[in-house]
Parts: sequence; C-alpha cells; structure tokens
Amino acid sequence: MPLQSTARRRLLQGLAIAGASTVLGGCATALTDRDTAGGFVRREVRAGARSSAFQVFVPAARLPRPLPVVLFLHGSGERGDDGEKQTQAGLGPYLRGRGGDFPALVVFPQSPEGESWEGDTATMALAALDAATEEFQGDRARTSLTGMSRGGYGTWSLALREPARFAALVPVCGGITPPGTRPDLASLQVESTHAAADPFSETARQLRHIPSWIFHGARDDVVPPEQSRRMHAALRAVGADVRYTEFPDANHNSWDAAYRTEALWPWLFAQQR
Repeated sequence: MPLQSTARRRLLQGLAIAGASTVLGGCATALTDRDTAGGFVRREVRAGARSSAFQVFVPAARLPRPLPVVLFLHGSGERGDDGEKQTQAGLGPYLRGRGGDFPALVVFPQSPEGESWEGDTATMALAALDAATEEFQGDRARTSLTGMSRGGYGTWSLALREPARFAALVPVCGGITPPGTRPDLASLQVESTHAAADPFSETARQLRHIPSWIFHGARDDVVPPEQSRRMHAALRAVGADVRYTEFPDANHNSWDAAYRTEALWPWLFAQQR
C-alpha cells in the first residue's frame, strides 16, 4: 500500500464536509510494516466539537486498489471512548482470524456511552468512513454498511439518512421499533421512521433500492426475531432484493454466525452503486 504524502495528510486533516460543519482529522502517524501486511490502524476524526478515535482494518498491500469498503456499527456493550472496544465483538474478531487477507477496508467508529447511531454519532461515523476511504484508497461505489444489535438498528438508520451512499446493507439482530423486552431498551428505535403508521413499511419503501441481507437468531431474547422477520416481509412486499437468514439455535449473539457465513462476502463485494 503506498504511503500517504505529508501534503495529502494535511489536506485530509483540513477537509470540511459540506453541510455538516465536520472536519476530518487523519492521524499523522506513518504507516508501518504491520499496516502494509494487513491489520488494524487507529485514527481520529473530529465532527463539530467532538473528537473521536476509530479503527480501520487495512488489507494487505498486495491486494488490488481501490478496495471495497465496509462500515461496521457495534452494539451497546462496545460504546465508550477508548477507541478499542468496537473491534472486540462482531466483525473485528472475525477479521483478526483472517489475518491481512480479508479483501476490504473496514471502518470501526465508536459510539459514546449512552448514545445510539443517530444525530451527531451518525455524523461522526460517516466522517470516519470518509476519512478512511480517502486515506486508504476505498471504493465509494462499493461501500456497504453492517451492524449488530444497536448497530443493526443503526444500519437501517444510517441508510435512511444516506440512501444513495451504500451499495448493500447487512443488519444483524437489529430492528426498527423498540424491542419491548427491557426498560433500558425502550428508546431503541429508528428515529426517522418511528412516527410513520407502519415504520417497517416506510423504512422498506425508502430503502427498497439497496440490496440487503438480514441476520437474526431465532431464540433472541434481547431483540426479538420478529423485528427482522417484519422488515424482511416489508422489503419483499415492495420488490426489494433482500435475503434473510435466521439461525435456529442462536440467541442474541447471531453476529458470530452471520460474519462466518461463507456466501455473505462474495455477495457483499459484488454489490455496486
């Protein structure tokens, strides 16, 4: 992977995202041998007044560029400000098991404690995506979005916010409306469609043009599988390109099985805007 010039990094650090008053802050640390062999690198993004650390999985340098890009949104348990936990559940462990041979750039923003993938947190995630795509030669036409649990909700939410941005969606054990299982999850929902008479149908109507593959565990007692079943049915009703996999023995952790699904990755990387 070619090294980024000092001038280019400075340009990236000063780049403003129109309409969001967002500045992308690329890290000035030079890439190391570990980076060119494939692995995680830490970066920082500034969105408005907030600065946040994020991680990027960068494939081995020998893989052709531009790279497909995946934006990963973590769940409730990985929220914080350490810049590390978001790689420790879900897609991060899967990538570590693959070494540097996974053929895509993967961006791991981190949501602050107590927040969902809405508002300023969504702005930060998109800023991290822009910064990583620019620095590491990502392909904007082959950019996909995935997330687990709260990040599964966030997958639908960010896609509704940027409906022309993503080539494919992979929500894992997510949903649209409050799951209704625990008081601490009562506010968990997709904000932009929650006032609709049928939030599932409205979400499907707006996102019917984006191919999606939904995953859920049949025994999920945190976010009931009915959330994904209803979204699958709504997308099918509007003629969308949608797949649904339900793991019969999985509880809330359906993400390990989802990301190990062999057919997922060729399907995902074949999608293009």
